[in-house]
Amino acid sequence: MGNNRKIPLLVVAGPTATGKTAVAVEVALGLNGEVVSADSMQIYRFMDIGTAKPTAQEMKGVPHHLIDIVYPDADFTVAVFQRLAREAIENIYRCGRVPLLVGGTGFYIDAVIYDYDFSGTGADEEFRKSLQEKAEQKGKKAVHEMLEEVDPVIASRIHVNDLKRTIRALEIHRQTGDAGALFRNNNKLAYPEYNILFIVLYYQRKKLYSRIEKRVDKMIDRGLVTEVQGLLDAGYHRNLVSMQGLGYKEIVGYLHHEYSLDEAVNLLKRNTRRFAKRQLTWFRRYSSIKWIDMEKYDTINNVAEEIKYHMAELTRCR
Repeated sequence: MGNNRKIPLLVVAGPTATGKTAVAVEVALGLNGEVVSADSMQIYRFMDIGTAKPTAQEMKGVPHHLIDIVYPDADFTVAVFQRLAREAIENIYRCGRVPLLVGGTGFYIDAVIYDYDFSGTGADEEFRKSLQEKAEQKGKKAVHEMLEEVDPVIASRIHVNDLKRTIRALEIHRQTGDAGALFRNNNKLAYPEYNILFIVLYYQRKKLYSRIEKRVDKMIDRGLVTEVQGLLDAGYHRNLVSMQGLGYKEIVGYLHHEYSLDEAVNLLKRNTRRFAKRQLTWFRRYSSIKWIDMEKYDTINNVAEEIKYHMAELTRCR
């Protein structure tokens, strides 16, 4: 930044279906802010319904950054996200506005707010390709077992079906000898340019699961099946990282006649519940966050007012 002033950064996170987008927009409207998306799926073009990408109407004129920036077959890494997000945050601040980092992808948030250095862990395309081919021939479990052999601790923290993260852990281990760089929990240093207020929105489990089910039903009603079919017709095959995302892999299975639409919907609801649980586990790792129980507020505006109050406190104490 070239001076001693830190950028006031508001992080609005939480599991899926907690209303992060709506809350962030209301806060941004009140703070003259702009949103930087921390969502690993909303980066992809043409993938709108399954990612719950905010519409222009839902954005209410608030600028949103890092949405629709790459095609579904792009090789996009967290290192690229870190660079783009930090550039966006600085530009927002330089224009006299307040940056909001908003999303549910914990590793993306970590990459921005902690002093991670990804310079030594670039993409190894040939290695990735070989692992992808192995997964196609022998299954994802075979690749996961490779990670178990070199780092059983890290392997235990990555689901056997999470091929993207399994491959990335093996790639990092190949380059640095330390797969744990993918999940660095201890001794993390805060990125020194930011003065952060970290908000996590949540609902109690029963309410959250109900919201997830309604959200999935709404996606189907809005045309998720047609969206996924369009992606397949455009040549975006099911083994792409983007097409392994929630809402896409389940519908692809239906479109390949592996199960019925009802089974696909039930599978998506189950997988989304499990994903939300993993998100909550991730966010519980942070020590300096403020949890906001959404059920204690009558309206989104009331939640936004609470966050704006805490943001005012942060800037006063800067």
